[in-house]
This record gives sequence, C-alpha cells and structure tokens, in this order.
Amino acid sequence: MILPFKEESPSLCSGVSSKVINEPLYFFRIGKKPFSYFLYSFASNEKHNFLFANLHFFLHNSFFKLFCIAMKDLFPYKGKKVTVTQDMCDFNGHMNVNFIKEVFEQGWEFTLKDFGFDESYLEQGYSSFTLEDNYRFKKEFLVGDDIFPAFRLFNVNEKLFHMIGALFNKEGTISAMYETVEGHIDMAKRKIIPMDSERLDRVIKIKKEHDSRGEIPYELRLRIRNL
Repeated sequence: MILPFKEESPSLCSGVSSKVINEPLYFFRIGKKPFSYFLYSFASNEKHNFLFANLHFFLHNSFFKLFCIAMKDLFPYKGKKVTVTQDMCDFNGHMNVNFIKEVFEQGWEFTLKDFGFDESYLEQGYSSFTLEDNYRFKKEFLVGDDIFPAFRLFNVNEKLFHMIGALFNKEGTISAMYETVEGHIDMAKRKIIPMDSERLDRVIKIKKEHDSRGEIPYELRLRIRNL
C-alpha cells in the first residue's frame, strides 16, 4: 500500500503539507504487518521505519511539523529581500550580527501601518519603547546569499505586544530568529500605559488572524501576560 503524504491525505494528518521540503513523502505498509510503516522520500532516497503505534505521535510532533509545514506561511508579514554584500560581512567572512539586526528592523514597517502607530499617533503623544529583545542564529549568511525576512504578532495585552520574526534562506529554511517585547508609551509621562480600547481591539484582531496561520513549532524565549 502506498499513501502519498500530501495535503489531499487528511486522514494521515489534517492541515500538514510537504511544501517546505519541496518533495513528496510516502507511507508504505510493510508486507502484511498491520501496524508497521515506513516513511520514504524519493528525492533524498531516505527511509525511516516506525510502528503505526508511533505514527500519531510522529505526525503531531512539533519537530516533524517544523519540516512539513510551509514555515513562511506562519509569518504573515513578508519583508523585503536582502542580498548580502561584502561590506555587511565581518572578519569571519559571514554577515555581521549588526546587519542581521538591521534586517529585522523591517518588522516595524508593519506595526506603523497596521497597528496605527503612525505620525498622527505620535503627534498625539504616544509611541512604543523596546523593553527586551532576543536573537538566535542557526545558519550563517555569506556574500551573495539572499535573505527573506518575515514577521508575526505573537501576543498582545493592554500595555505590551510581543513580535517575532525569522530570516529565511533561499531554500526556505530559518537561519535566524528574533523576538521583541514593546511597551505602549505615554510620551508626556514617558511611562508604559494601556492602549485605548479601539486600538487594542485593532491589534487583537491582527493577533487572531496571525494565530489562524498555525502554531510556531519552536520554543520562544520571551513572554508577556495574556489578556
């Protein structure tokens, strides 16, 4: 029995596709054994044996989802492509962390527009301050590499919001991850204050839309209080 592991196979795992690895995966039944299967990828010529008793756990395991969900689809805000130049690189021959952080700054273009933190809002005396950042670097970027940034609103409450971002390489693999917690600021008092209800509802709506894209299948380092 051959079962192609694709989106049209909901009985195997609803909502999971093989887009991110760009190759079909197949489940084979081994002989007449009713509970023994293996996973096979023709493109990479690899086979993995496992018992059907472990199939449900395997398909719903976050590490498996990390490879089988189109990761870019989890980040609705798509930034502008950046190509690494020689002047972005340091003595190690790869993109310097300061330039990587600059790429992550693209995320604020979306907050200014969608959250409504525009010039008129600043003129009213409100802004946001960065309270904490976290960066993780999984793969290096070399001269000529293309970087594809993407972002997502992960959480929000009346005073804070938690944004996350990822830098993808041309293969669609996450090479760097970013998190930031921002506070809503009264510029006259220079203190964190609650957002007005209209603005809070607006940002909550954005969060719910981003939540609908699916769960982030890796551990986040920062946290804010849930509403």
